[in-house]
Amino acid sequence: MADINFDYHPQFFTATILEWKHLLKEDEFKDIIIKSLQFLVKEKSVVIYAFVIMPNHIHLIWQIQDGFKRDKIQLRFLKFTAQQMKFKLLQTDKLQLEHFRVNTSDREYQFWERNALSID
Repeated sequence: MADINFDYHPQFFTATILEWKHLLKEDEFKDIIIKSLQFLVKEKSVVIYAFVIMPNHIHLIWQIQDGFKRDKIQLRFLKFTAQQMKFKLLQTDKLQLEHFRVNTSDREYQFWERNALSID
């Protein structure tokens, strides 16, 4: 039987905003998600088949491309979007930013739950 590389087929991915807060309700935060996905497509690390942005979470059906690792792409996506969300809140709503302050040794703010779901 031929070896099958299961890293390179469409996958369902869900990421949830911390404590299910409705951060993604505003278009400016949806735009951060969309622009990040566009970047990943442009660099040819993913193919996006479908996505939906809900007020407090996102769903994607995407395919990680040859030469890229799923965990690294997910981490880059979540880290970059979180950083952009922080920058946006620093500019527009510092009070709301405080709702994402966490008491951990590795970060001051957290936007995504740590249990993103990826299903093959």
